[in-house]
Amino acid sequence: MYRALFPRNVFAELDSLQRELQQAFDFSPSIRGLSRGAFPAINVGRTDQTLEIYSFAPGLDPSTVNVEVERDILTIAGERKSDLPEKDKDTNVHIQERFSGRFRRVITLPEDANPESVAANYRDGVLHVTVQRRAAAQPRRINLQ
Repeated sequence: MYRALFPRNVFAELDSLQRELQQAFDFSPSIRGLSRGAFPAINVGRTDQTLEIYSFAPGLDPSTVNVEVERDILTIAGERKSDLPEKDKDTNVHIQERFSGRFRRVITLPEDANPESVAANYRDGVLHVTVQRRAAAQPRRINLQ
């Protein structure tokens, strides 16, 4: 009797809706802000001498990527072209999960970063940016007398 009234699994649909809402509003705080799901994904770490930024952006033409440093702000911007055919009356796109279009990521550098000494390279879909730390901020050994 109930199967005729509810031909689909309402509880499964509610569970799916709940998961979608959690994904849409699930912000995990990072060191510099809330950016879950942003493109490109980034990892930021540091060594004693450098600040290391890895940006995971496969399928980009390196000539479309722009890395800039202004004061203590590092900006990674660019554009990823779509692999899908151009839209016309005979073309239908059913699923498009891969990001395409313009992007921009902004990272606030720590006070000990040296904006005059930045290197960037793009290889195998990973943009690697290295920012040198100021010499005064690097640890040094003090000899005892």
